[in-house]
Amino acid sequence: MAERPVLVVNCGSSSVRYQLRAGDAVRCGGTIDGIGAGALRWQGADGGEIPVPAAVGDHRSALEAVFDQLAEREHTPAAIGHRVVHGGAEFATAVRVDADVRARIAGLAGLAPSHNPHNLRGIEVAAACYPGVPQVAVFDTAFHQRLPEHARRYALPADALAGLEGAGVPRRYGFHGISHGAALRHTAAWLRRPPEALDLITLHLGNGASAAAIRGGHSIDTSMGFTPLEGLVMGTRCGDLDPALPLLLQAGGRTPEQVRDLLETRSGLLALCGSSDMRAIRARAAAGDSDARLARELFAYRVKKAIGAYLAVLGRADALVFTGGIGAHDAELRRQCVAGLEGFGIVLGEARPDAETGITALHDPRRSPVAVLAMAADEEAEIARQVLVCLAQ
Repeated sequence: MAERPVLVVNCGSSSVRYQLRAGDAVRCGGTIDGIGAGALRWQGADGGEIPVPAAVGDHRSALEAVFDQLAEREHTPAAIGHRVVHGGAEFATAVRVDADVRARIAGLAGLAPSHNPHNLRGIEVAAACYPGVPQVAVFDTAFHQRLPEHARRYALPADALAGLEGAGVPRRYGFHGISHGAALRHTAAWLRRPPEALDLITLHLGNGASAAAIRGGHSIDTSMGFTPLEGLVMGTRCGDLDPALPLLLQAGGRTPEQVRDLLETRSGLLALCGSSDMRAIRARAAAGDSDARLARELFAYRVKKAIGAYLAVLGRADALVFTGGIGAHDAELRRQCVAGLEGFGIVLGEARPDAETGITALHDPRRSPVAVLAMAADEEAEIARQVLVCLAQ
């Protein structure tokens, strides 16, 4: 099974990302962006543009277009893996999809309304297009299932959300677990040590951003919580804020839906400087734009606070790992995130990229007890790996 093709499907709130993998080889892949926004774009894995069929207007039709493309190229998957954002307290590992799993994913939609329904749509369309091909759900929350109770509990009454359909248990779940897990495995290979022997701080920094403290190969704390709103400042999400503020916003006449929209889609970097694209913000900051400069400083400051907190939680760290679009590529922002942390054993040096592994070592090996690494997020490969492990059991 290891060399047979696995199709990875990742349905976002406004996108469909896919990759057909056979072992380490990517046979086909791409992303359809702008679903529901009226500005559709289909980009192949090679960066080339693919014409978007006129019929594409929602996730279902986008998925059908992707599967049609695969059929035209005579690509047939032996298995299909789906990223599912929220697995609640139910799913601690990847699972083979059946009717019961579908129903449970649907029941968790209230915890991730912008993602779980689309993740389920991917499963449904794939089942129709590839009858009989096994499907596996891989959950972003699963990596954080072993958070200790003192890290996952909120200081709220246990019945705080009673009566709210689909609200779930008021606890911290954590997200980006697929990316944090991939970073752990790649770091273990780079350090030539087993994952269970490592203490790490991993930083997934992109339009969504989160940090994780990993002890002995397991997540023991993470910055996102009950929803992906908690934690670091993000592209359009506010991150941590005083819980009284949403109440004040509602008291001022906004509905709960309007407040949620404000915190999820109109806050973060977008609220600070009018853009959620860190590449554009960096260019503006370099040109002297004070709002853009503040946005980058605030973003890096929150990341630095998370690093300090997790160093305290762990007591030590073998490595600090940057991943995600920003974490892997924005060297200047990485320096801002760790500036002044030399006393904690984090000392940057000359960047040393390794073409074979795709990992760049950033620390001074003579003076930094903590390795500092940057790597691209490898969620598709991690999902494919989990699919094969699940089906082999």
